[in-house]
Amino acid sequence: MNGRGRVIVAHYVVPVKPTPATPAPAATLVLLRDRSAGPFDVLLIRRHGASKFAAGDFVFPGGKIEADDNPDDAAAWCRDLDSAEAARVLGLAEGPRAALGYWIGAIRETFEEAGVLLAYGPDGRPARVADPRFAAYRRACHADNRAFWDMIRAERFVLATDRLVYFAHWITPEVNPLRFDTRFFAAEMPAAQEADADEREITEIRWLPVREAFDANARGELPLRPPTMKNLALFDGAKTAAEALARLRDRRVQTIMPRVIGEGAMRTVLMPGDPGYF
Repeated sequence: MNGRGRVIVAHYVVPVKPTPATPAPAATLVLLRDRSAGPFDVLLIRRHGASKFAAGDFVFPGGKIEADDNPDDAAAWCRDLDSAEAARVLGLAEGPRAALGYWIGAIRETFEEAGVLLAYGPDGRPARVADPRFAAYRRACHADNRAFWDMIRAERFVLATDRLVYFAHWITPEVNPLRFDTRFFAAEMPAAQEADADEREITEIRWLPVREAFDANARGELPLRPPTMKNLALFDGAKTAAEALARLRDRRVQTIMPRVIGEGAMRTVLMPGDPGYF
């Protein structure tokens, strides 16, 4: 109230916190390859500089799970994995049918981006994809992901879901406009195949031991995102690809969602367990 008996009302603007974007389901696959001497290599692929997510960074093959990744007969084309077991492994008791799509999506994305197909041929041996027709299949998948299942059925392949080891679960921070709920898998590189960039989403392929990847990142030569760094560290110290995978089997997977504090140059990424994380 002022001196003239009038009531003064102060108006305050309360900022409204935007609703975080809903994370899209995604899967990524870490491929490991033994060397003739020295530590094993990990496949890293560089995302196109114009990508909406992780532009220019080196990541593992992977991407968003599509509805077409999980047709009604999907389990019939998967080795030693059905919807119930997939749901158990991922802890998705409320959506068992959707769980299988994470394995399938990881395999499909790896084929599209790096030209590597984890599958078995009609003879039960690892698939070989050097024939030019598989380059045509790959181009078709870029245009329409349903073409992946056309290839699997036409070639009578069985997806090598038995070779994928599930080992991590990350969710993009809430402040990001584009978010993913990503399941991480690992597998050995098929011996008879070679990786090559699709020149669309991926512009470069690098095979590096874990320590060399970390050193290149420290020199500013190999941009890596926090999830890539943290998950690479899980393989550090293993002598072979088989040993690295063995240490991941039956690993207790905890969901990790980093928090971003501050803006611009003051932006800090906090991980669960860091001081200030809530």
